[in-house]
Amino acid sequence: SLSPSQFLRRQQVLQLYRKILRAIREVPTEADRRYLKDWAREEFRRNRDATEEDAIRMMITQGNMQLQELQRTLKLAKS
Repeated sequence: SLSPSQFLRRQQVLQLYRKILRAIREVPTEADRRYLKDWAREEFRRNRDATEEDAIRMMITQGNMQLQELQRTLKLAKS
């Protein structure tokens, strides 16, 4: 069973994963979409057994920064 803080952290991770996949859907080329989707899936899978609170917080922060970078890049590509 998860503690309340673990539950909240898990929700944050799942929310980040969904946001990343949603952003990837905006990528224009199929090959790039597939590459990014595989990359995201592999990153989350590789870190799924992480239990250290600080490490998880840091990964969430990094993931959010990468998401923002992807969104910025997509916005620039559209303009």
